[in-house]
Amino acid sequence: MQPPPQSKDAIGLPDFSGFGLIDGFAKLPSERTKLESLCEIRRTSLDEATRTVEMALQLVSESADPAKAIRLHNASATVYLFKGDTTNAIAQFEQALRIGEAHSTESKNLAAMMTIDLAALGIAHMRRGEVENCVTNRNADVCIFPLTAAARHSLRSGSERAIEYFKRYLEREPSSLEVRWLLNLTYQTLGEYPDKVPKAYLIPPAAFESKENIGRFVDIAPSLGLDTVDAAGASIVDDFDNDGFLDVVETSFDPCQPMHAFRNIGDGTFSDVTTRSQLAEQLGGINAVQTDYNNDGWLDIFVMRGGWEWPMRNSLLRNNGNGTFSDVTREAGLLSIDHPTHSAAWADFDNDGWLDVFIGHERTPSQLFRNKGDGTFEDVSARARVNQVAFTKGVTWGDYDDDGYPDLYVSNYGTENFLYHNRRDGTFEEVAAQLGVAQPQWSFPTWFWDYDNDGKLDLFVSSYFFSNGEWVRPYLGLAREGDSMKLYRNSGNGKFADVTKETGLDRSVAAMGANFGDLDNDGFLDFYLGTGAPTYTALMPNLMFRNQSGKSFVEISSSTGTGHLQKGHGVSFADLDNDGDEDIFENLGGAVPGDKYNSVLFSNPGHGNNWISIKLVGSKSNRAAIGAKIKVTLKGPGGETGIRYREVSSGGSFGSSPLMQHIGIGKATRITSIEVTCPTSGTRQEFNNVQPNQFIEIKEFAKGYEKRRIRRITWKPVDGGHRHMHTTP
Repeated sequence: MQPPPQSKDAIGLPDFSGFGLIDGFAKLPSERTKLESLCEIRRTSLDEATRTVEMALQLVSESADPAKAIRLHNASATVYLFKGDTTNAIAQFEQALRIGEAHSTESKNLAAMMTIDLAALGIAHMRRGEVENCVTNRNADVCIFPLTAAARHSLRSGSERAIEYFKRYLEREPSSLEVRWLLNLTYQTLGEYPDKVPKAYLIPPAAFESKENIGRFVDIAPSLGLDTVDAAGASIVDDFDNDGFLDVVETSFDPCQPMHAFRNIGDGTFSDVTTRSQLAEQLGGINAVQTDYNNDGWLDIFVMRGGWEWPMRNSLLRNNGNGTFSDVTREAGLLSIDHPTHSAAWADFDNDGWLDVFIGHERTPSQLFRNKGDGTFEDVSARARVNQVAFTKGVTWGDYDDDGYPDLYVSNYGTENFLYHNRRDGTFEEVAAQLGVAQPQWSFPTWFWDYDNDGKLDLFVSSYFFSNGEWVRPYLGLAREGDSMKLYRNSGNGKFADVTKETGLDRSVAAMGANFGDLDNDGFLDFYLGTGAPTYTALMPNLMFRNQSGKSFVEISSSTGTGHLQKGHGVSFADLDNDGDEDIFENLGGAVPGDKYNSVLFSNPGHGNNWISIKLVGSKSNRAAIGAKIKVTLKGPGGETGIRYREVSSGGSFGSSPLMQHIGIGKATRITSIEVTCPTSGTRQEFNNVQPNQFIEIKEFAKGYEKRRIRRITWKPVDGGHRHMHTTP
């Protein structure tokens, strides 16, 4: 199941990934509750596509039907690219080009097909160079845009051949922004940018510079054993064993690949506990989010499957409190095989103290499941009036009107979005168009947040528009043609204002994964977009945006070293080393097996600002305290005051950050008060004169807070420029 089409390249440039071709041979088995059967679908569809194309090639006559022969050689090549076999893919594209050159004068169609094959060969050679230098022989700098000297390809032939074909293509299609971008990028891999780039196709170096510099974030995942090779998966960073150290859980879109779990030992190392935790039995999963559905104090996991492809079952994985997880989907009443699912989020929509879940489906009615408090759920979608049909890509809960009940925003791809206002009687009213928050049309990640620290939840919705090299336009100073991401400021009284332009975010981005956090501990929330598409032509940097005191945002991907060119999915902001600033863990890789990549962990260099980490524990409210509100009042060295607001929320699009709240407070030297409002009881707790730079725990109804004794972990350079960790008291 592919997403709705966007506009196409001027001459119909395909994506070359083979995604649609392979899926065209998929046949769903009668038994769809077993995850192994979904893996078998992928394997058999790939085998069937390979056999079909090979048989057709044996029967076709190049002279009698050159167009068909070209199409079949191209199909064979895309199958090889799907597998990651660039050598045979190149051979097939070359054969198609040879036929096109021999017959191009016979028709305009054959000439156009030959032109496409020039682009295909450029991409295949570029991909070969990418695998040889970035995937196989990676370091902390490879694939980080713009490419530094340390990222240059030592094995040059892939890029050199790619340049030849890209230039030949641009001679025929000079307006192609995609190929122009790839040409500039390929010259960068050889260290020949900008000097050797033909002037007609040059993208000026100044276009890639960051306007601000808060320090470079270095990828330390390889030295920690966290550089798992995944395909389009999710990430969760949270404390699954309640030892005070943040663990890492990942999924993969590949239905044959298991989940991965890494326990943070706290001594500077991680342990791969995938098998011991029983998560190795969980195959595939395009998204995942943590929850505590049974209020036992141990974080559980909900895994989503089937987005963009076939209906697959989801999994509710109960944390047993002993390092293992059990699949309780069936007995919980959440087992379904009829919905391709991409997104889900948890909240207590009826304020009964138990977390409920909204599951966003694609082309089938979405579902709201009410937690009955006995380990089971009931489908209340129709009664609640939230069962509309859309190609849903992102969901988020937030109490935007501050009435004590969480509201629900649903991001859809190809149609208007939904904002379901909670009527506090078990039903919702859809008000997105009424409040002016139904756009963009091509939406993906979304979240509620208070970006300007005024105490009211604002709304962010990213666009997912990648056709015609749309991501290139900002670097050339060209006006966007696709949908912009949207930032809606909460004006109060249940209303929103579109502030996208005035905050500097009027830009089309192809964001799949995304998340937010406070990079520099100034108290204002920044965000990171994991970009990409299931196509080999869409090779673009992931994007980091810094919040400028709640007034605007500035892109700082280049200066921070976070502009990774591999396709971004799960993004988690988390203080993994307990040093008081948030690092960024990201699951990378494309949707096809031949486009997998290693996960990265960008270590925060630190910025000298103060902070507070707050873990909330519900009693009458849900144990995870999702929906709780925090107000932190500050006093600075000169007597100046400030306020920071947070609301505990479930994870969203591909990536989940810890439920405990990391709050930067800038140069403030004293926290005059922390106010917590619990969702179910409505209890308001206040704690005065709290020292900054510490980890604390606040329990619902408690008169005081508890200081958490969390050891700090620091990085230590070792041979080869790699790093490992050791603990300090």
